[in-house]
Amino acid sequence: MNQVKQVWCTDITYIPMRKGFLYLVAIMDWYSRKVLSWRLSNSLETEPCIEALEEALATYGVPGIFNSDQGCQFTSADFTQVLKNKGINISMDGKGCWVDNVFIERLWRSLKYEEVYLKAYDSVAEAKEGIGL
Repeated sequence: MNQVKQVWCTDITYIPMRKGFLYLVAIMDWYSRKVLSWRLSNSLETEPCIEALEEALATYGVPGIFNSDQGCQFTSADFTQVLKNKGINISMDGKGCWVDNVFIERLWRSLKYEEVYLKAYDSVAEAKEGIGL
């Protein structure tokens, strides 16, 4: 039986801007499909991912399982240590198996086609306001 806080997931996508692009990381609850936290960054550093994770944990408690792809941010010692310290089971998609994390991939599709691709953000502040998860 699925329930809120049983499984959370995360992923990173790029957000095109008029000049350049940003990276968006989100933490989502699989059951409710609610975005629990998110961060925009101009780099693929691990820190924004950890910040989003820590915010979700502080706000919503601890899930039983946390799923991600095998990106370097999510396999890093710093990121996985946050999960281990909370006793959260770590689950990772198979290599190249985007469908393993289909709920967050669907979020990216909706976000891009319903907001991002319709705009050409000029600044990070404009992107944050437009995305406003």
